[in-house]
Amino acid sequence: MTTEGKEAPEQGVRGEVSQDRFVAGQDLTRWKSPAGRVLAGGAEKVTSLLGPYAALIITLVAGLAVALSLALVFGEVYESVTEADGVAGLDDPVLAAAKTVRSPALDAATTAYTNIGGTVGMPLIAVGIMIFLATKRRSWTPVILMLAAGLGSLIITLLGKPIFGRSRPDIADAIPPYEHSASFPSGHSLNSLVIAGIVAYLIILRLKTTKARVITALLAAAFAFTMGLSRVYLGHHWLTDVLAAWAIGIAWLALVITAHRLYLTARTRRHSAVGS
Repeated sequence: MTTEGKEAPEQGVRGEVSQDRFVAGQDLTRWKSPAGRVLAGGAEKVTSLLGPYAALIITLVAGLAVALSLALVFGEVYESVTEADGVAGLDDPVLAAAKTVRSPALDAATTAYTNIGGTVGMPLIAVGIMIFLATKRRSWTPVILMLAAGLGSLIITLLGKPIFGRSRPDIADAIPPYEHSASFPSGHSLNSLVIAGIVAYLIILRLKTTKARVITALLAAAFAFTMGLSRVYLGHHWLTDVLAAWAIGIAWLALVITAHRLYLTARTRRHSAVGS
């Protein structure tokens, strides 16, 4: 079927194999390192036994275990740094600086903005984008990736808070509504980075120009950056809680993207074998 003389973009598995493989001339199914080639071979074997989506889910679960381990290690390093008053030496000065620029109007605007990254706003946005992408591409891949990314970051947040139990800034320094859960890591910062990152990744896969890809990546980064800063401005988190959340979020996002690359590799090889 054509539209105005042009072929309609392929959807479903054919669309993934033909369109999602290449970003800025780079083939995501090509693995240069020995470790990458071993992982790709393993993903292909699992796919042949259980199917591509099952293999993707298994890879994501394994990746989550790795991410949780990294989060625990990062938390231990973080505790050592804060006890030595290293990066944590920025916490009090940054909060004090934030308090000097507060105003009723800016407080209200920042509160409204930070609610976008909360437990109601972020899931609603993510589900809406997920349904749109899955419907448009006729594929379950956006659903699996976005659910995995979001649930993974949520699990890391929920497990990390009670394990480290860091106190938030004093209520006297915060802007209501107050929050009383542990401060480390910042859930808003972690979840917004992961969701914005995976959405940007899925969109970039189908963009044709470098300019469009750069703009998309910058918008996602700006959203995650300002969401994290809003938590410090409101006195709901220390700066180091936000920095830690960003670091953990980048690591988890990288694992999710790696899982998708492995899925694409197995899909492409299987598609090529069937076609030949």
